[in-house]
Amino acid sequence: MFKVSEKWRKTFPGADVGVLVINSVSNPKANTSLNNQKTELEEHLHSAFYSYTKESLRDISTIKVYTEYYRHFKKTYHVLLQLESVVLKGKSIPNVAALVKAMFMAELKNMLLTAGHDLDAVQKPVTIDVSSGTEKYTLLNGKDQLLKAGDMIMTDAQGVISSVIYGPDKRTQIRSDTNHALFVVYAPQGISQQAVHQHLKDIQTYIMLFSPQAIVQSLEILSAG
Repeated sequence: MFKVSEKWRKTFPGADVGVLVINSVSNPKANTSLNNQKTELEEHLHSAFYSYTKESLRDISTIKVYTEYYRHFKKTYHVLLQLESVVLKGKSIPNVAALVKAMFMAELKNMLLTAGHDLDAVQKPVTIDVSSGTEKYTLLNGKDQLLKAGDMIMTDAQGVISSVIYGPDKRTQIRSDTNHALFVVYAPQGISQQAVHQHLKDIQTYIMLFSPQAIVQSLEILSAG
């Protein structure tokens, strides 16, 4: 189902993309077990980073990898901003539907960039590629976005479904009735495959809290080598 372009391999040597396909999921608006785990995670983050400042958060090795990537596009790594919000401002992880919340929780725990999709809306084949700067797609907020050249992207038979800089698309977004989900982790060089694998397992673990019937169809890492 997944393939990588030769251009991606040559442009991002040492990079990886992790994919998790999980079937028979539900997507409740709220779940007590997941909310309890969210509270535990927030407490852990506050404890682990209570003495940190904005500057020291930026020095975390994982954050530095993404910050360097985003700097090429004059952007700020959005997971860093979310971490600052929770750790430094005392805000809570957003109370969104369970599948998206599970993804957000894993992002903050591991600081790895992740996109979520409704797999039934994705048209095979799915390709990891590099943007040319001419592609356009519709973001979650309904805005049409022209991509910047040189960004990691994922496409299906109809077009772009996510990019590192601008995130997932609206067409394949996770919905209230999503039954088959796809989670994609973009890992530039400097992020270990072990970290990517554990991150996907964390998403799976969180999902099992509210969808114990869920079945993992695929958990794999695509490497640029």
